[in-house]
Amino acid sequence: MDYRNVLESDYIPVISVIDTWWGGRHMADMLPKLFFQHFQDTSFVAEQDGQIIGFLIGFVSQTIPTEAYVHFIGVHPDCRKDGVAKHLYQMFFEKVREKGCNAVRCVTSPVNKTSIAFHTRMGFRIEKGTGMVDDIPVTINYDGIGQDRVLFVKEL
Repeated sequence: MDYRNVLESDYIPVISVIDTWWGGRHMADMLPKLFFQHFQDTSFVAEQDGQIIGFLIGFVSQTIPTEAYVHFIGVHPDCRKDGVAKHLYQMFFEKVREKGCNAVRCVTSPVNKTSIAFHTRMGFRIEKGTGMVDDIPVTINYDGIGQDRVLFVKEL
């Protein structure tokens, strides 16, 4: 398995598979090309046999420069539990520490129980929300009306 920084040319290969990797949920529109152009230093892909099998898109906050944010992380369903996401996160943590960050934030949908469990295992803490969904704290309307999200933070 090879890991490297994301390239602009990775955009089409990633958005071509993202909806499938998310079980048919429409996600491609949430990952515009600008992330592949402007955040290459803090975004990574995992490849196996020349194919992208995982990616992490993240950046350092311009508003709070001691915090970083992971916008997307995805791994091919056949490669989950192989440590790909963990390795991508470790690369991200190392890079943003170098840039002076002491915390990483991310969000997920309350329906994505796999993501919630993974992030908790990775040491992320679920932040206090404004409501509850299935006994999980959520921030109501975080991504728009009816778009509640689970907010995570991890201290580095």
